Amino acid sequence: MSERHVIICGVAGSGKTTVSELVAARLGWPCVEADDFHGTNRDKMARGEALTDADRWPWLDRLNAHLKAQAGPCVLACSALKAAYRARLGDGLVLSFAFLDVAPAVVAARLAARQGHYFGAGLMDSQFAILEPPADALRCDATLPPEVIVDQILGWIGRSDFGETGGR
Repeated sequence: MSERHVIICGVAGSGKTTVSELVAARLGWPCVEADDFHGTNRDKMARGEALTDADRWPWLDRLNAHLKAQAGPCVLACSALKAAYRARLGDGLVLSFAFLDVAPAVVAARLAARQGHYFGAGLMDSQFAILEPPADALRCDATLPPEVIVDQILGWIGRSDFGETGGR
C-alpha cells in the first residue's frame, strides 16, 4: 500500500494554501501547491476565463504523477472541486481529503482583498457552480482561524479513523 497523502480542498479563497503549509510544517511533510502545476491555465484564469474539464484533466494527471513520485506522504493544496476530479487525482493513490467549507460571500471578500493573484473575484461563481463537496472528507469551517483548522486536521490524522473519513 502506498503512503496516504492529505489533500486540503475547496474553492479558491477558502484558505487551502495557508492551511496546507501549516499542516505540512507541523507534520514535517512536504507541501505541494496544485496551482504550481497549472501551466498555461494560469494565463487563462488571469484573463478572467474559467477552466473547463478539458483544461483540468492534464493538470490533474500531472498532480497524480507528482504524488506517485513522492518518497513519502505529503500535503497537497488542491481545489478538487468535483468527484470526478478527485477520482482522477487519486487514481492508484491513497488520499484523504479535508474540505474547507466556506460561503460565497466570505470568498468574495477574500478574493477582493488579494493583491497580484492571477485568480480574480470574477471567477468565483464558476467554482461554486461546479462544486461537489466531498461526502467522504473531513469538513472544516474555513471561517475559523487557520490554526484551529490545522488542529482539527491534525487531530483527524492522529485518530484511528483517519482514512475512513475522506479515504480513497
